[in-house]
Amino acid sequence: MKTILILGGGTAGTMMANKLRKQLPIDDYKIQVIDKDENHYYQPGFLFIPFGIYQPEEVVKKKKDLFSPYIDFILAEVDRIEVESNLVILKNGATLSYDVLIIATGSQVVPEETPQLKGKLWYKDIFDFYTYEGSVKLAEKLANWQGGRLVINLAETIIKCPVAPLEFTFLADAYFTEKGIRDKVSITYVTPLPGAFTKPKATKMLSQLLIEKSIEVIPDFYLQSVDNERKVLISYDEKEVPFDLLVSIPVNKGSDVIERSNIGDEDGLNFVPTDKYTLQAKAKENIFIIGDATNVPASKAGSVAHFEAEVLTENILSYIKGEPFKEKFDGHSNCFIETGYGKAALIDFNYTTEPLPGKFPFAGLGPLALLQESRINHWGKLAFKWVYWNMLLTGKKIPISHQMSMAGKINEEELIKK
Repeated sequence: MKTILILGGGTAGTMMANKLRKQLPIDDYKIQVIDKDENHYYQPGFLFIPFGIYQPEEVVKKKKDLFSPYIDFILAEVDRIEVESNLVILKNGATLSYDVLIIATGSQVVPEETPQLKGKLWYKDIFDFYTYEGSVKLAEKLANWQGGRLVINLAETIIKCPVAPLEFTFLADAYFTEKGIRDKVSITYVTPLPGAFTKPKATKMLSQLLIEKSIEVIPDFYLQSVDNERKVLISYDEKEVPFDLLVSIPVNKGSDVIERSNIGDEDGLNFVPTDKYTLQAKAKENIFIIGDATNVPASKAGSVAHFEAEVLTENILSYIKGEPFKEKFDGHSNCFIETGYGKAALIDFNYTTEPLPGKFPFAGLGPLALLQESRINHWGKLAFKWVYWNMLLTGKKIPISHQMSMAGKINEEELIKK
């Protein structure tokens, strides 16, 4: 019997295990998933907890309950991967061998990377919302906060769900307005990017929303340290931004397992060098990478992991049969962007095509609007929680192609050429 070993029981690892179990004979292939955490978190829900839209218990389930039958879930901590020996070494000294390894170890926030970010004000006046604990603690803070200078800061550009900081900013504007204290809160969005987002058309739309909501944007700000005594952010070029309440998106890095295994990328962020089309590791042909653990130039988001899983399932089946890879990942990503007051926008893009206006997923019909706010988009975002638990993780087919489609999109440049 051959073994497919999956490191990580988060979104990507759970999807891959359930998809492959449906495709591979039980008598011929053993599927094992190993993770050190027994809880599975619906991470998009972390955004809503600080504003009371979701309660903490709505975003957590036991990982062992999310796998289909005949998948072995192992609750243990991995020390390292011995690539040449096809072995995974556990912290307790035990070893696991594999024929195919899927690395789905995700990414983690590392506030310790920034001097004094995790200092004496951590979870007092400085919070993150990218972790379960951080979102819950921030909810407690916002419930009683009476106003002042709210600063949302991205410490780096490579982060999970790149639109989430903007969503938090928009939701904060609505939250304080509805509480009747918006006039007592100044909101400042501080980013190392030259604008609100990385894609020009999306940046234009999002920047206009920030202006309309009286949110100041400070671009090109590269965080060097945090002065806890003066409550000030300090950049590498010695700019300073004062705050009363700081919501930080800390440096994101891959798993420490990747560093200990010496298979990470050269920039030290512990993401694994990956063929951006086939999702095969560059280290060895029987290793594949999915989700936030990759270094492919796509968003680190749940939708990306979903589309990657469609490609990777087929490519692993091809690899097992000794056949050429049939599928290519095109960098497809789509993201709902909560904009407050019961509305949201939606963007859909890939490696080569930036977000465009139009309708999604069906041309002319939608019902979702691209690059504009709508209430239907907001309900689509909330409905995704059910889809996530009941379809995405279970490996069911979702009627959206993993390849980005131009159907319903309006490419103004192409129209001008014609």
